[in-house]
This record gives sequence, C-alpha cells and structure tokens, in this order.
Amino acid sequence: MFQSRLQQAATLVQDHLRDVMVPFASPVGDAMRHACAGGKHMRAFLVLEGAALHGISPDHAIWPAGGIEAMHAYSLVHDDLPCMDDDDLRRGQPTVHRKWDEATAVLTGDALQALAFELVADPRGCPDAQARVELVTTLARAAGVRGMVGGQAMDIAAEGAATPLTLNQITTLQAGKTGALIEWSACAGPRMAGADPAPLWHYAQALGLAFQIADDIIDVTGDEARAGKRLNKDAEAGKATFVSLLGLEGARARAATLTDQACAALDFYGAQAETLRQAARFVISRDS
Repeated sequence: MFQSRLQQAATLVQDHLRDVMVPFASPVGDAMRHACAGGKHMRAFLVLEGAALHGISPDHAIWPAGGIEAMHAYSLVHDDLPCMDDDDLRRGQPTVHRKWDEATAVLTGDALQALAFELVADPRGCPDAQARVELVTTLARAAGVRGMVGGQAMDIAAEGAATPLTLNQITTLQAGKTGALIEWSACAGPRMAGADPAPLWHYAQALGLAFQIADDIIDVTGDEARAGKRLNKDAEAGKATFVSLLGLEGARARAATLTDQACAALDFYGAQAETLRQAARFVISRDS
C-alpha cells in the first residue's frame, strides 16, 4: 500500500508543479522544472497523508505538498553548488549549475524558494486564512536559520574542524538540516484542519533522524547508480556522521529504534495511519 501511495503522491505533485510552472518560459523556468523532476517526493507524501488523516482532500493538500517539494528542490540546487557540496549529479541527472551555470543555479534556487511560499499561501490549498498564516510562518522557521539553513551552516562549519562533532551535535545538526522540513510536512495536515499536530510532530521527529541515518549508511554502503548522486562524500570531507560515531551496525540499530518510536507516535490514529508506519519502515530499508 505504501509504495503505491508514495508513487501516487509523486505523480500528483509532479503534475501540479508542471502546471504551475507552465508560464515560466525562461532558462530559469527550465532549470526549475529540471530541479523538481525525479526523486521520491517523501515530503509531499507526508503532507498528503497527514492531510488525509484529518479529512483534508488531495485537491487542497496538493498546494502545500507542491510548496514543500519546491522548497526541498531549492535546497538541493544550492547544496550542489561549488561553494557548498560541489556535486555534479543529482537524482541521476546533471546538477543545475552543471547543466546551466552557477548564476542560473543561484537564481533557480531563489525562485523555487519564492514559489514554495506562494503555493503554501494559496487559498486554493487551505481556505482558512489563519491556518495559512501558520503554515507560512512555520515553513519560514523550518527553512531558515532555526531549521534547514541553520543545520546546513553547522554542517559546513564542521568540515575540516579540529574536533569532530559529537553524537549530540550531529543529532542537533541533522534535526535542522534534514528533520525540520520533514516535521513541517507531517504537521501541515493537522494545521490545515486546526487540529493538534503533536502526534505527527513526534512521528516526524523520529522519522527525520532515521532518514538521515539511512542517508549516512547509503553514503558508505550504497551504489552511486542507484543513489543517483556521488557517495562517500562525508568520509572524503573528514566529517563525523552517525556511521563514523556509532559504527555501521550501531547506526542501523539506532535507525531501527527511531522507526519504532515513529510508529508508536501514530497510536493516536490507530489503523488509519498504517501507511505512515510503512513509510517509517521504508526509510531505513531504502537504497537511494
């Protein structure tokens, strides 16, 4: 059930973003479409599933779902730049700055970030104005210095540092860099419905950390063709990771524990949340 729902979410959000970006007839528009193509669309899936648990239809939820995927795509475009991670490959395709140039990549990321807020704020998504304000405000926090950008800044500062980060420091770093947008995605549905987001926040907090541990494992053991990106980057940069600190088996055990915690957080929803439980199990079993 999970795989079909994940694929359905990916198709819905790709179609939605394609339709939204039809008027963008420029090199930047082309690069935006390129940046949004492919991927698992896990964040959009979380928006749509969380919304469904609270009686929000896909016709409404697709707007914040598209918004979070635009935000995620922006972060990847900028992360891939030579001044950041300097990557040539993303989702099996050339990165934006390689297919176009660095200036186009910077502008593409800027445009995708702006589009993300435009989609989340669109009343065709959430008709309630106060709920839309909360969605926009919480997304700004999750994407900014208190979330994704802050985590990325910590990650860059750690490269070449005399003292490697501790496990607690890496956990804090990844809670921002990876976890913040995942948490926002899971909580969008209850926020649209005016419901308590706490159960899905606890779910997503554990899920986001498990997701990052799985990424660290893939970076060490994965296949570049399947991952669609360059691997072994952390070891080359001399960065501490969950794998370097816990060992491969220790990291796997920690991810499994987090998956159990994520599933337990869904007890509030009973059997209705089974697809989200399957998503948590998928996160630590994936190879890309």
